[in-house]
Amino acid sequence: MGIFRKLGNAIARFMYGRNGMDQLNTALLRGYLALFIAQMVFSLAKLEGGAMVCEILLWPLMVLIFFRMFSKNLYKRQGENTKYLNWIWGVKNKNAGAKARHADKDHKYFTCKQCRTICRVPVGKGKIIITCPKCGAQIHAKT
Repeated sequence: MGIFRKLGNAIARFMYGRNGMDQLNTALLRGYLALFIAQMVFSLAKLEGGAMVCEILLWPLMVLIFFRMFSKNLYKRQGENTKYLNWIWGVKNKNAGAKARHADKDHKYFTCKQCRTICRVPVGKGKIIITCPKCGAQIHAKT
C-alpha cells in the first residue's frame, strides 16, 4: 500500500463521525476566498484600512469553517445546513417564479395584501374583484 493511500485512509478514519464539507461550508469557503482576494487587492492598492478590515473578517470566518467541518455534533450542523438550503431554495424559486410570471402574457398576477398569496387572473377582463383562495380577502383590480 502506497504512502498516499495510507494518508487517505488516515484522514478518512479521522473524519469518521464528523460533519465535513456540506453546502453551507462550501458557501462560507467561497465567501472566505472572495474576502481573501479583496484583501489582496486592497494590499496591492496600498489601502491598508480595507486590507485590515478584510483580515479581521477572515480569521473568524476561517475558525467557523473549521469548527463546522470538524464538529461531531452532526444533528446541529445538519440543521444549520438545512436552514441554509431552504433559504437558498426560496431565493432561487422566487426568482424563477418571477421570471415565469413576467414571461406569461396571457395572465396578470396580483398579490394578496393579507397573506401574500399570488393570484393569477386572465388578461382583458376589465375591473374585477378577486377573492384570495387562501384567506378569502378581496382584491379590487383591473386586468
